[in-house]
Amino acid sequence: MQRYFLEESYDASQGEPLKLTGDDFHHAAHVMRMKVSDKCYLVFSDSVAVVAEVTEIGAEAILLKEIEKETQEKELPIAITIACGYTKGDKLDLVVQKGTEMGASRFVGFPGQTSVVKWDGKKLAKRQERLTKIAKEAAEQSHRHVQPTVSLYEKAKEFEAVFSDYDAILIAYEESAKQGEAGELVKTFQTIQPNQRLLVIFGPEGGLSPNEIETFQALGGNVCALGPRILRAETAPLYLLGAASYHFDLLV
Repeated sequence: MQRYFLEESYDASQGEPLKLTGDDFHHAAHVMRMKVSDKCYLVFSDSVAVVAEVTEIGAEAILLKEIEKETQEKELPIAITIACGYTKGDKLDLVVQKGTEMGASRFVGFPGQTSVVKWDGKKLAKRQERLTKIAKEAAEQSHRHVQPTVSLYEKAKEFEAVFSDYDAILIAYEESAKQGEAGELVKTFQTIQPNQRLLVIFGPEGGLSPNEIETFQALGGNVCALGPRILRAETAPLYLLGAASYHFDLLV
């Protein structure tokens, strides 16, 4: 069944018909060609998901009623934010799409010192809108209970200001891999508690500079390796999320 994310909370929706409007209405009515009595999943802003049945199809909205709640847990027990230095081309699109499927809760972009691309506020706003749509579609496809958010920063200082929001911070650093470091990622997964927030920072194609590493460490970050191989900028975040999924989803 198709899945749609709603802006209101589950409690706020009580007493009123459930409704699909805007792009979701267009998709349900004209792409999925839903009919009365068809069913779909609806996910509310507080991550409650229900199976709903279409009761009426209007010119601009589809009305539905709740049938039952979805009970299977779909989310990682910790909230992982993937922070990437700006890369060339559409690499960030790939990270957001696949990273959403693999369980990330938020994506952050920042201007790394070795980033080749330079985006101003106007370009960042358009890019953020595009990436938010990619995350929404990927969350629907992968049956998530959370639609990841996307934040793109114009200045590094804006990115550094959010470090205090996290319970743990890791810095994926290729020099750590070259030196054989292998314990920080595992230790973090073993010690972080459910519902805590983890920020993981990745550099652009040219990697993170020693100055950036020093700055991020001063703000509470710990460098870590992602195995002995050097990964591309768009591969490293997916490796991290795969490791997190194995640790939290399968080692139970």
